[in-house]
Parts: sequence; C-alpha cells; structure tokens
Amino acid sequence: MGLENILPTYHRSPTKLPISLNKLCRSKERVLLGFVCFGLVIACFGTVFFLPELRTGIALPSINSVYKVYEHVQKVGPEFILQLPPLAKDDVHDGKSQQHHGQIDKPDFHLLEDQARLRAKIETEEKLELEQNQLKVLPKPMIPSSKSEASVSRSTEPNGVFKKESDKNIADQPKIRLPKIQGGGDDVEPDIKTKRETVRKMMKHAWDNYATYAWGKNELRPISHKGHSASIFGSGNFGASIVDGLDTLYIMGFMDEFKRGRDWVEEHLNLTGVSSELSVFETNIRFVGGLLSCFAITGDSMFREKALHIAERLLPAFNTLTGIPHALINIGTGTSKNYAWASSGSSILSEFGTMSLEFNYLSDITGNPVFRQKIEQITQVIKKQEKPEGLYPNYLNPKTGRWGQQHISMGALGDSFYEYLLKSWLQSSKTDNEAREMYVDAMDAAVGKLIQKSNGGLTYFAEMKFGRLEHKMDHLACFTGGMLALGGTHLEEPLKSKHIALGKAITHTCHESYDRSNTKLGPEAFRFSDAIEAKALKSNEKYYILRPEVIESYFVLWRLTHDVRYRQWGWEAVQALEKHCRVDGGYTGIKNVYSDEPTQDDVQQSFFLAETLKYLYLLFSDDELISLDEWVFNTEAHPLPIKKVNPFYRNI
Repeated sequence: MGLENILPTYHRSPTKLPISLNKLCRSKERVLLGFVCFGLVIACFGTVFFLPELRTGIALPSINSVYKVYEHVQKVGPEFILQLPPLAKDDVHDGKSQQHHGQIDKPDFHLLEDQARLRAKIETEEKLELEQNQLKVLPKPMIPSSKSEASVSRSTEPNGVFKKESDKNIADQPKIRLPKIQGGGDDVEPDIKTKRETVRKMMKHAWDNYATYAWGKNELRPISHKGHSASIFGSGNFGASIVDGLDTLYIMGFMDEFKRGRDWVEEHLNLTGVSSELSVFETNIRFVGGLLSCFAITGDSMFREKALHIAERLLPAFNTLTGIPHALINIGTGTSKNYAWASSGSSILSEFGTMSLEFNYLSDITGNPVFRQKIEQITQVIKKQEKPEGLYPNYLNPKTGRWGQQHISMGALGDSFYEYLLKSWLQSSKTDNEAREMYVDAMDAAVGKLIQKSNGGLTYFAEMKFGRLEHKMDHLACFTGGMLALGGTHLEEPLKSKHIALGKAITHTCHESYDRSNTKLGPEAFRFSDAIEAKALKSNEKYYILRPEVIESYFVLWRLTHDVRYRQWGWEAVQALEKHCRVDGGYTGIKNVYSDEPTQDDVQQSFFLAETLKYLYLLFSDDELISLDEWVFNTEAHPLPIKKVNPFYRNI
C-alpha cells in the first residue's frame, strides 16, 4: 500500500493511532524526504550567511544584497558563474579594467568587445547630433531673475560659448560658440566704457519713468507724467514702449526690468476681442518685430506665440485684389482700408514693402507658410510693374496693381522698402537672389537719378516728383548711409567700393545737418540751394523727435570701418540729448533744433528705447555684441538672426 492510500484512511479514521513511518516509508521516499529537509536547512543558513543585514534590522537596498551574494559565491567558484557586473559609480569609461572594493576583476573579452561597439555607436551619434546643432542650437529659455546690474546670461560663458551641464566633465567635448547678446565688452578703452555706461543710464532713466507714469500705455509724456498714444496705435493700450524696449533692456543687462516687461506681455498683450484700428506697418515692425527679436535672443516660446497671435490679426489686410495690404486694419472686425490722403487710397511703398523680415522669419519658426506666401505675392506684383526710369514710386493701388502719384523718395513713404530688399537677402544667408537683384537694380536707379552734390561738396539723396527733383532730404533718409555701406561690404566690385564710399558721404552730410544746428541735433528734413546747405527752411521741418536714423548710420559705419569719427559724432549726439531732451520724467522731443532753448514736445517715443538708445549702446560696445555677421536689424532696430549662420534662428 502506498503512502497516498494510507493518508486518506488516516483522515477517515481519526480515532485510530497512525502506523509508524519507518514501516510505511520505503527507502526512496526516505531519501526524498531527507533532501527536502536538507534544502530547508540550507535556505535558512543562506539567509543568515548571505544577508547578514537582516539580523541587524538594517534595510539596505536589495541591489546591495544581490551583489553581496555574488561576492560570496565568487569566492567559492568564480569559474562557474557570470562575471559580476560593475557598480555604476565605479564604472570607468576609458576602457581600463574596472575595480570593485579594491579588487581588480579579470576582463571579460566578450563584454569589452560589446562595450567598445556600444561606445563607438554613442560617439558617432553624438558627433552627428553636434554637427546638426551647429546650425540649430536651442538653449533653454533664458527668463532671467538676476539683478539689474547682471550683464551676462548664465547660460553662456563670458566668451559667448554655450556648454551643457552634462558636458562639463567631458574634456574633449567641442564647444559651440553662440552669438553674443549681452554686455558690451570689458576690453574696450576706459573712455569708451564710460560712454557706454552713460547710454545705459539714459535707458534706465527713460524706462523707469515710463514704468512709473505710463506702465501699460503705449508711450510716455515725460513732462506731464502720464501716458501717450499716437493714432498709429488706435484707441488701445498695448504697451508699445514695453514691447519696443524689451530687447534693448536685455542687451544692456537690465534683467529685472526685462522680466517685469516679459511678464506684462504674457499677461496683458492680447488682441482678442479688441476693436481698434491699427497701422499694419507700425504693428508689424514694433510689435511683431520686437516679439520675434525677444524670442530669438531668449528662446522663450511665449514671445513666438504672441508674435504669431498679432501677425494673424494683420492677415485680413492682405485680402485685396492684388494681395498688396491696406495700411490700416480694425483688429476686431478684420476690415481694412488705406489712408484717404495717400494718392486716392493707394498703399504706401515703405509700408507694404516692409514686412518680409518679420513674416519670412515667422513662417520659419512656426511652420506656417502663409506669412511667407504673402510676401511672395507682394514681390511678384511689384516686380511685374513697369518702373519709371527704374525707380519705385511711393504709391501703389491695391486694386489695380498700378503705381499712384509719381513721387519717389529715399525718405518718408519709400525708405524701408529698400532696406528690406537688402536685409531679406542677408537674412536668407544670401540665398534670396531675387531680393538681391531687386536691391541692386533699385540702387542703380536711385543713385543714378537721385544722388546729388551740393555746391559745398555735400552728397545727398534728392526727392523726385513727377520727373522733377526736389533738393530736400529727410532725416528718415539718413539710414541710407549705413544701408549702402552694409550692402557694399557684401557686393562685388565695382559696386562694393562705390556703395561704401556713398554710404560714408551721405553719413557725413547727415552729421552736418546736426552740426549746423544750435542744439547739435538734426531737423526732420533739410534742404540744399544756393543759399543754404543741410538746413531746414520750413517750421514743420525743424523739429527733432528723438529719431535714430543718423545714429544708426554712425553705428553701422563704425562697425564696418572702425573710423573713430563715428564714435565722436555719436558722443556729440549723446551730449545734445542730455542737454536738450532730458527732463526729470524721461526724454522729450524738441520743436526747433535751431533754438538755444527749444520748446519741448512732451513725448517720449517708443522708438527712442528700441532704436536710438540701442544703436548708441552698440556704438560704444565691441563688435561681437549683436554682430552684423549674425544679425540683421529690422527697421525698428529689433535684431533678427541670419538663417544658417546664427544658431538663434530657431527654425523648425
């Protein structure tokens, strides 16, 4: 009878005594039972021997216990088990043998071979990733919280080299040089450094008073101590001075002020549900351009989303028969129109021709092609129009696609159209050959028909009306000195030398318009005749409203030539601004530059923060800060990165 038959009988008859096991169990069963008992003893003994920490109540991680078991067993028979894998903290990445608790393990050649292949694969992938990141580096958003006096972002080393935290211990990790976007340079002469600090203090004075008396408003009345808004901003309070001044604050290192402005933009800049008529041109160059610049230099996606939000509200203005946008748009209803005074409702060359830098960049960083398509349509319309003597009139009818009044100017109504032809070519890393061709042809015609020289030897751009020259040059046209010189450096001979020389000559003339006034500030427009040169005649031409164009050309010419005269002229402008435009509540324009005690207009323009002070600061900084090799400035002086050259381009 087997054991399996005995046990049921036992349970059915509990009152009977069990039969002795020695009699019931056969030898095989006794052996089996013995093994079971022996296994239980070994298991208990192993628990105590291999896991001694359990006896003391110390709960160490299970991974340590496993390694202790391996170590004890290895002492008995290392040839019968797999090699103990190294602890992570003891891992050595140089191919040398690995150490554990003072002992050196015998190398497992199969393991070493696998490690070598894995290491080679990782190094190859890292190399490919590094090469890709040379053109597309996306540092973490730099939303600074450091003190106002901080001048260099912590995400870059003093020399502008970006280095990941994880790379600090890798000696052979190549360094990626990022564009310099803050500071100004400590290696400049003490005198230049002092002048730069003076400009920085001017920005502090202008910003602090705006923040005190007009925060959230578009502009400041520095004498009245209240907000101000021009018609171009409609009836809303959109914080134009905040958006216009943010990148200047960042470049100068005012990080607390930048952070406050950034937070205002995030919380309050919203056009949804707003019914107000805005200038398409001004909204683009100040708001879209300013936000895109902040996105480029910080990587903060909030700025990109706000720029997209605003640009999308401008799109209905392009819904014309030709695709040439209207000048004004109601952002609430989407209806648009042109100024009634503009040649029977025509669109203006300097407005519809000054969209490409912002819209092309916006398409690249959002993946939305509609903005670039709008620019391409404008380009095709104006290219196919016959141009009188190769010149571009200032007015174009958006219904018919034909030119309006035959008024041609490098100043008001025309100016930035030519600027954007050149800079669109540069922004594209010189791949937009259509823009280059249009720029060269336009300059050939303008230089051939409009460049004049006065009796006193001053070179200037005259205006043309219905085929006749008017010997007047706007302050706005003084940007052409820098534009021609910048373009010349990128063109081949003979245009190179010709354009650089013209740029210098025009900048000299514009300086003369400043130097020949009592205040040493230039008028809104100046004329040339047998009686006068580089001076205003009419009262409505004698005012100065903190404009930047002359200083812009000083900055560009300094960067290109390092001729000290441009810094000297810039410093003269600083002294004149401090003497005649500074008031307790900020900076104001003046109504007559030829008066020893000019009347002040009580307006601190937003472009004073965006352009005038930025160009002055850069004039007294080293060339690496917002380098002209890596950035182009939009017509509101907001720096935008050059594609394929500047890793801050951040295209998707």
